[in-house]
Amino acid sequence: MKAFIGDDFLLDSDLARKLYEKHAASQPIVDFHCHIDPQQIYEDYRFKDIAEAWLGGDHYKWRLMRACGVPERMITGDASGWEKFLAFATIMPDCVGNPVHQWAHLELKRYFDCDLVLSAATAKEIWEQCNQKLQADPDLSVRGIIRRSNVSVIVTTDDPADNLEWHHLLAQDDSFRTAVHPAWRPDKAMNLDKPGYKAYIDRLAGSADYPVRHYQDLLTALQRRLDAFDNSGCRASDHGIGSVRKVSLTSDQLEDVFTRALQGGTVSQEEAAGFRYALLGFLGKEYARRGWVMEIHYGALRNGSTVNFQKLGPDTGYDSIAPTAGISGIAELLDELQLSASLPKTLIFSLNPNDNMAINTLAGSFQAEGVRGLVQQGAAWWFNDSKSGILDQLTAYCNTSPIGNFLGMLTDSRSFLSYTRHEYFRRLFCSFLAAYVERGEAPRDEAQLGRLVENVCCHNAEDFFGY
Repeated sequence: MKAFIGDDFLLDSDLARKLYEKHAASQPIVDFHCHIDPQQIYEDYRFKDIAEAWLGGDHYKWRLMRACGVPERMITGDASGWEKFLAFATIMPDCVGNPVHQWAHLELKRYFDCDLVLSAATAKEIWEQCNQKLQADPDLSVRGIIRRSNVSVIVTTDDPADNLEWHHLLAQDDSFRTAVHPAWRPDKAMNLDKPGYKAYIDRLAGSADYPVRHYQDLLTALQRRLDAFDNSGCRASDHGIGSVRKVSLTSDQLEDVFTRALQGGTVSQEEAAGFRYALLGFLGKEYARRGWVMEIHYGALRNGSTVNFQKLGPDTGYDSIAPTAGISGIAELLDELQLSASLPKTLIFSLNPNDNMAINTLAGSFQAEGVRGLVQQGAAWWFNDSKSGILDQLTAYCNTSPIGNFLGMLTDSRSFLSYTRHEYFRRLFCSFLAAYVERGEAPRDEAQLGRLVENVCCHNAEDFFGY
């Protein structure tokens, strides 16, 4: 029987262990999509306790706590850090097999040298041990965590209206070697059917120093902000969208829809879909011109519980997987961009794992000479970054595409302690590859396999994004 989170955690054979230890473990982390705060990096923030570091903003954990009947006061409410931590520790024995259970213990072991199993009985000892280290250990400030995790590149998620102040300051700080790049997330500019759109456009106009009263003004303001992001080291966009649906609107219709939204008028679902599709096409061309990567995350059913959304707002753990039909719209978008010689490098993520094969076969239709994997599927995302979800995604990718092109893992996280998810993925990936050899389905060429592991764990992302 294996030890819990032992040296051979998730490594199923001697070859898997060799590949991990010799080729994966030491590779720097290129975290090309996350939601951490660049201000906390610049200021080298130090968390006051493990509850703040672990439970603040982590809706993976919040969902588990709610499913166990924990009162909301102990999750996002005004309970003390200790009360929240104890509530989380108490439910852990009921979460065996859940990736959060494994991640939590991996983080305890890697950052706090703690081998205790989290439960109500061990909570106090773990609380005191972690808090002592958070306050005293220089490797457990935000910058210390990043250095300790061997992170070479961090790509945050940023709105076009953001001034990128903290990115600029970090770029000037020679004492910090990790590169921190912004990524362009223009969802608020595209969602003209959402409340507060006029206020957002006013903010965007101020940031671009350009008045926005008409649709063409919006495009100009976005171009100005694209230039500012590009000058600040941005090399990637990210679109979080329910689905991509082609609805064709004329320039006059786009102007009408946009000005009506600014005036607080009603915009139909068809009009909103057409507006988003037009902006995606415009922005895709801008990304291609700048050499950026276009990332599309789709398939999330947002804020399914109206009661809880009204209480707590978005991004608090009330999203789920949507039954998607977005792949056909993405195919039309990519085709139009290719026809205009403006197809950027593209990464496609669906929250619905049923789309794995569809994405990979679609990607195979949009490749280009001299580019490895111009269009490809991104890593198993969100509800799918479990052991089974990662292996299912890798299998679909491997069945349809050269696995040597894959860009590897990302955290997609708001937590600075989540870099162990790269270790989690790397261990699984080494076992995944080694299994082909063990079954006699691939040659035992350790040098070739090692090179493949290093590329997927690090170098492919460096090359694809140009970091």
